[in-house]
Amino acid sequence: MRTKICGITSYEDAINAINSGADALGFVFYPPSPRYITVDNAKKIISKLPPFVEKVALFVNVEASDVNQMCHDSGATLAQIHFDADENFYNALNVPFLKVVRAQSKEDILNYHDTYRLVDAYCEAYGGAGKRLNIEWFDDIDCSKIILAGGLDDSNVASLKKYNFFGVDVSSGVEASKGIKDPIKVKKFINNAH
Repeated sequence: MRTKICGITSYEDAINAINSGADALGFVFYPPSPRYITVDNAKKIISKLPPFVEKVALFVNVEASDVNQMCHDSGATLAQIHFDADENFYNALNVPFLKVVRAQSKEDILNYHDTYRLVDAYCEAYGGAGKRLNIEWFDDIDCSKIILAGGLDDSNVASLKKYNFFGVDVSSGVEASKGIKDPIKVKKFINNAH
């Protein structure tokens, strides 16, 4: 499974995740989040990163023009759209994007089934709650285009391999404190996912 370490707030955490084998890093452009990072600070980190690593910008309740501008200004290579948006919104994007399904039921995980998407547990807040989905929902489902998030850590990620998820996304499960990654947890998580 491919791995994304989300909620990156420092160059040290970013390069440690890459050196541990992360395929993607997540930068949260949502001010209420404890893992929020400004576009300028994200750019300072991204500009120093090696090639072949996806730089994902996470957005909540913004206009398409904001997504385009912030991805361009920061150097992010993919926009993660963590809210319900209509087709006009997606048509206005000029950057690659990933839709997020905030699942409340088994039926929800089939949303956007024909495309790559991130599936997270629904909660009132957006992301970072560490709430885990009912993994049995994915029994007998084609998970090859799903990136699973929510409640993951180094102790449970290996158990997901049988589902053949495209990838896994973790934030709070590899932290020392909110917004600060624990390098040992990051390395264990990635090793266990691979």
